[in-house]
Amino acid sequence: MNQRLAKILLVLMMAIFLLLVGINNLLDYGANFAFVQHVMSMDLVAPDNPLIGHAITNPTAHHIVYALIIASELGAGLLCAIGAWQLFRARRAPAERFQAAKGATIAGLMLAIALYFFGFMTVAAEWFQMWQASAFNGQEAAFRLIVCFGIALIFLCLRESDEPGRAQ
Repeated sequence: MNQRLAKILLVLMMAIFLLLVGINNLLDYGANFAFVQHVMSMDLVAPDNPLIGHAITNPTAHHIVYALIIASELGAGLLCAIGAWQLFRARRAPAERFQAAKGATIAGLMLAIALYFFGFMTVAAEWFQMWQASAFNGQEAAFRLIVCFGIALIFLCLRESDEPGRAQ
């Protein structure tokens, strides 16, 4: 039971974090919109960078990408919140039922990992060369989040057991 409660609390904390990030990005839209603008415009990388052709300077594209980021944060947070509720409801159920209640949470954590790994580490850092712009380099923060979500996903995916104190 302690492992199940730990999983539920961890998922709930992930949900709250993701929802707060998404809500903060809506309420203080301009703060992180500038980040998206600079990264996509590649205006802070060396002008002789041979990859400068990847730059996208269209403000509409910036708003669309930022909306996708916010939607991913809120979507992942909502999936984790739903998952936490489903896990809570199944906390005393047999192992297979608790295992089956993990679907929304797994989807939410994978969406968060996709956002921060693919969106930030792959597209922003490599395609748009974000790593060259020291003022707008989100690699370290993205990596921390990927690790946190990844560890939570691994812990969550440990199989359940009907024997007290034993995971399979």
